Amino acid sequence: MDWREEGILLAVRPHGEHAAIIEVFTRDHGRHAGVVRGGAARRMAPILQPGAELDLAWRARLEDHIGTFEVEPVRSRSAILSDADALAGLGAVCALVIRSLPERDPHPQLHAATRALLDAMAAGAGDWPLAYLRWELGLLEDLGYGLDLSACAVTGSAEGLCYVSPRTGRAVSRAGAGDWADRLLPLPPCLLGQGPATAEEIVAGLTTTGHFLARLAADLADRPLPEARNRLVARLSRRI
Repeated sequence: MDWREEGILLAVRPHGEHAAIIEVFTRDHGRHAGVVRGGAARRMAPILQPGAELDLAWRARLEDHIGTFEVEPVRSRSAILSDADALAGLGAVCALVIRSLPERDPHPQLHAATRALLDAMAAGAGDWPLAYLRWELGLLEDLGYGLDLSACAVTGSAEGLCYVSPRTGRAVSRAGAGDWADRLLPLPPCLLGQGPATAEEIVAGLTTTGHFLARLAADLADRPLPEARNRLVARLSRRI
C-alpha cells in the first residue's frame, strides 16, 4: 500500500529515540499520520515545522497500518514564525483540522482553502484574519454544520440580517428577532461575504462560528474547542 502527494504538516511528536510521527493534511487522503524514520534528527527540524508544505511518500504493509512517510520540503512558510498573530492563527488551523476531520477522509475544498489561508499568513497579508473567519465557515460547511445565512428564519426576508440562531444556525433579521435579540448570536456583515471588516466585526464573527465549532467538537469527541483557537481569538480581540 503506497501513495505520493503533497500535504500540509499539522503536528509532529517524537516516536522512540530517532523517529517522529507526523500528521499531515492532503487533498486526496485527508488528515493522515505516519512515521518518519530519523524524524527526530536535528537536520529534520527545519523541515518538520507545522504549516510546511511537504512532498510525501507513504507506504505500509496494510492499508489500516500507520505506515511510514518519506518527506521532502516543498514550502516552509517560515515567515509565519516571526509574526505572533499569524503563528497563533497557524496553531488554530492545525488544531481544528486535527480535532475535527476524521482520519483519512478527503476534504479537497477545505484543503485548498487551508493552503490559501496559510499562504496569506506567510505573505504577511493584512486581511488574513478575515480569511481565517471564512475558513472556519468553510470547515463547518464541510462537516455538515454550515450556517444558513440566506434569509431570516422568522420573516423570510433577506434584508436587515444581523443575528444567527444558536440552535438552528439560521440568520435572523432585526425585525424578526424582537424581544429575543439578546439570546441570539451576532451576524456581522463579514459573515455575509461583505468586506472589508473591522477587528470588532471579525471577533464578533468568531464568536458565532466558535459556538458551532464547540458543538461540533462536543458531538465528535465530547471535548472543548482547542486552546489554540481560544488563544487566537484573544490575540485578535486586542486589536479592537
